Amino acid sequence: MFDGEYVGKPKVAVLRTSPQTILEDYKKLMHLADYESFISKDFDTLLKLNLSWTKYFPSCSSQPWQLEGAIRTLLKDGYREESLIAVENKTVVTEPVKGAKNNRWVAILQNYNLQYIPLPDVEWIKYEFKSKLLKLHQIFPEGIEIPKMFVGKNIIHLPTVKTHGHSVTTGAIKNAFGGLLKEVRHYAHKYIHEVLVDLLIMQKELHPGIFCVMDGTVCGDGAGPRTMDPKIKNVILAGADSVAIDSISAKIMGFEPLDIPYIRMCHEMGLGTGDPDKIEVVGEDISEINFQFKSKKSIVIWGDQMIRTGFLRPFEKFLLHTPLIIWAPFASNVYHDCLWYPTVGRKRIKGFLKTEWGELWRRY
Repeated sequence: MFDGEYVGKPKVAVLRTSPQTILEDYKKLMHLADYESFISKDFDTLLKLNLSWTKYFPSCSSQPWQLEGAIRTLLKDGYREESLIAVENKTVVTEPVKGAKNNRWVAILQNYNLQYIPLPDVEWIKYEFKSKLLKLHQIFPEGIEIPKMFVGKNIIHLPTVKTHGHSVTTGAIKNAFGGLLKEVRHYAHKYIHEVLVDLLIMQKELHPGIFCVMDGTVCGDGAGPRTMDPKIKNVILAGADSVAIDSISAKIMGFEPLDIPYIRMCHEMGLGTGDPDKIEVVGEDISEINFQFKSKKSIVIWGDQMIRTGFLRPFEKFLLHTPLIIWAPFASNVYHDCLWYPTVGRKRIKGFLKTEWGELWRRY
C-alpha cells in the first residue's frame, strides 16, 4: 500500500489530446503517472466527481469523457466494478442527482455497472483527526462530520483545470471540499486557503491511496468556478501528489504556483510539492505553455467576500449565521440560473457546441 511519500521528485503526467483519442489518452496518462502504484486493488476506490453547477456548463464540472476514460482504464487494469464507487455531494446551490444527469454521468456509470452515491444519502459521522488542523476545528467546534464510507477507501479526484474566485485556482485539493464537508461548508470560504490545507491533512489520514485525473480539454478562465469563459486547451493531467498536480495546473494556466496561498502552505508543511522545479513532468513539455488565465470574482463571490472580510463584515453574523442565511442561496440561484446562464452562459455554450468537443458532448 502506498504510504503517501515519494522517493525523489513527485510525478505529474501531462498529455495533449483530441476528441478522437481522448479515452485512449486517459489510459496512457494514468499509466504515465503510475497510478496503480498508488491505488491498491485491496481497497474500494471512490471516484470523487466535481459538480460546480447542477446545469451543464463547459469547463465547470467533471466532463463525461473524463469519467469514462478513468473508469475504462481502471476496469481494463483489473479493478472490480463493485469496488469503484462514484460520489458527489450537494451544496446550498447544487443537487447531485440532477447534476449527474445534466452532466451526462449517469449513462456512463450505468453502462459500466458502477454505483453512483449522492453523499447526502449516506451516514455522516464525527471523526477525530489525529493531526492538528489549521481552521476547520474552529469553524466546526462541535466536531467535523465526514461521510463514514470515506474511511479506509482510496480516492480518485476528477476535477477540471479552472480558476476560482475564492482560491485563485481549483483542482485536486479543492475537489475534497465537496466530499469531506457537509452542505454548510460555505462557512469555510472565509478561510479557504487554510481549509484546503486541512482537507489534504484529513485525506492523508482517511485514504490509503489518493490520485487525481484532471481534465483540461475545455478549461475555465475568469470568474470560476461557474461563470467562466470556456477555453479549449486539449490537455489532460494526472498525478498522486495533489499539491504537485495543482501546482502544474496553476503553472500552465499562467500563475506562479507558490504565490497561491494554499499551494504554498501545503508545500511548506511538507504535505506535497508545490515548487514546479521540484516536480517531474512526464509526457508533454510544458515549459512554453502559458494560458494567461486570470482569476476573477463573480458578483456572488464578490458579495460573499465583502460580507466575510470586507466592508460588510460587521453584518456577517446577522446575514450568514442566522435563519436569514436563506437569502444567500436564493440570491445565488437567481443570479446564476435565472440571469447569467440564460444570457451570457447560453451564448458561450452555443459557441462550445460548434467545436469538436461540443460534438463529442452531444454524442454522450
